[in-house]
Amino acid sequence: MAKQEQKTKIKKRRWGRDDSELTLLALPTTIWYLLFSFMPMFGIVIAFKEFKINGGFLKSFFTSKWVGFSNFKFLFSSKDIWIILRNTLGYNIIFIILGIVVPVAAAIAIGQLHSKRMAKVYQTAMFMPYFLSWVVVTALVWAFLSYDKGLVNGMVEAMGYERQQWYMKKEMWPPFLVFMNLWKSVGYGMVVYLATITGIDKTYYEAAGIDGASIWQQIRYITLPLMKSVIIMMFIMKVGGIFYSDFGLFYQVPRDSNSLYNVVYTLDVYVYKQLRTSTTGMSAAAAFVQSVAGCVTILTANGIVRKIDRESAMI
Repeated sequence: MAKQEQKTKIKKRRWGRDDSELTLLALPTTIWYLLFSFMPMFGIVIAFKEFKINGGFLKSFFTSKWVGFSNFKFLFSSKDIWIILRNTLGYNIIFIILGIVVPVAAAIAIGQLHSKRMAKVYQTAMFMPYFLSWVVVTALVWAFLSYDKGLVNGMVEAMGYERQQWYMKKEMWPPFLVFMNLWKSVGYGMVVYLATITGIDKTYYEAAGIDGASIWQQIRYITLPLMKSVIIMMFIMKVGGIFYSDFGLFYQVPRDSNSLYNVVYTLDVYVYKQLRTSTTGMSAAAAFVQSVAGCVTILTANGIVRKIDRESAMI
């Protein structure tokens, strides 16, 4: 009996060389997250204070007056809050829909090309804008839309029409901003979906071709169903950032034009402008609301997906 009990005892696994190597490998990332993701979370307290610089940061942090939820009250009582939320949510809903449909369509189209060289060329050309900063893109847009020296106004004048103040035309900018977002991000999303398509077993297509399935039928019944889990994962991740906006797109590209206030003012732009006016507590409150709302949104989206298709959920 004693021998049997001894055999049934689970031996504790000793720390081995593989454990040490994996720990060292994970150490830089762990340190990065501790320094830049977890430690800054103490700054959440600023949202509940009337933060004023008085000496060093730590001294200001501890000596600033507690104001409770006053910063949040100011945020939600502001006359601009509904414009901010409308722009932030409205643009992001469009970005989420087009940010899935267009890259998936582009990935499928490139996947159907017979020439691998041309597929690489198109893929590289679509991926290049992703590496450009919004500062560079802003300069390019200014070169096209500037009133005095812009290329577009030069062409308009050459055709006999008057020059236009493009940075004052509110009706033009919503579709233009959607186009700029797609132009810059579609390449990255396409690479993710293209990698998924490349990993699909080719025997599925061969069997479908033997059965007489057309290209469209193969895409509908093979490619899209096998891409479903990746599409859902990307959708959940995008929904988690629905209360965030690309600061460079909405602030730098329109060059902070006051005439475009109603169509480019988003939560991130609001936080930045509040910081410029030294109301740090109010900007911290807005950022805190963004984080909580984003967390709730991504958990809700994941919960809905989990009920519909448990295997496609992230958690």
